[in-house]
Amino acid sequence: TGTDPATTPASWEPRPVEEGTRLILVRHGETEHTVQKRYSGRGDVPLTDRGRAQAAATAARVAALAPSVAAVVSSPLSRCTATAEAVAALVGNPPVRPDDDLIECDFGVWEGRTFAEVREGWAGELDAWLASPRIAPPQGESFAAVAERTGRAVERLRDAYPGETVVVVSHVSPIKLVLRDALAAGDAFLHRLYLDTAGVSVLDLYPDGGVAVRSVNDTAHLTGL
Repeated sequence: TGTDPATTPASWEPRPVEEGTRLILVRHGETEHTVQKRYSGRGDVPLTDRGRAQAAATAARVAALAPSVAAVVSSPLSRCTATAEAVAALVGNPPVRPDDDLIECDFGVWEGRTFAEVREGWAGELDAWLASPRIAPPQGESFAAVAERTGRAVERLRDAYPGETVVVVSHVSPIKLVLRDALAAGDAFLHRLYLDTAGVSVLDLYPDGGVAVRSVNDTAHLTGL
């Protein structure tokens, strides 16, 4: 799934940006669940007022990064589509295209609960989940399964938009998995990388499988919010 580190060319040779597909990865703005540090997966939790302000600031940041955007794709959940619509309004109004492969991990029975609540009720299951991306929460989805579908989404965008820029609005887990694969990192990366709400990351994908990660979790545009 995604880019295979074993087959990705290893080279310092610079490539022109116009030969690759640039993905601008945007995490959605703040919701009440992110404020309360609750597992927020398939539940359709809306942006807070601050989340909407973050979306507006992120839109301005993306517009400064990319004068020309070929497409804006988004998780179908409203916290992402609202963020994506704010971005689209400042980059030429391309239609926001929902992609189910970009939806957040399904946290099953843990949805809407805090980490402490999950630790109290499902200690053994939580330890197993933290130890392996192949383990799913009860009635939920594993990170390995999320990685399979985010890998499909990335490959589709690379093939469909050669030499163009695409804005991808998604959630913390899918974006972490895309960056893990782009950096050829191990599974521990998922627990060591922090992604803020409305943070921006940029990577370039090349036809030969090469990847260049340009930035991770840029939040300078959120100062003062």
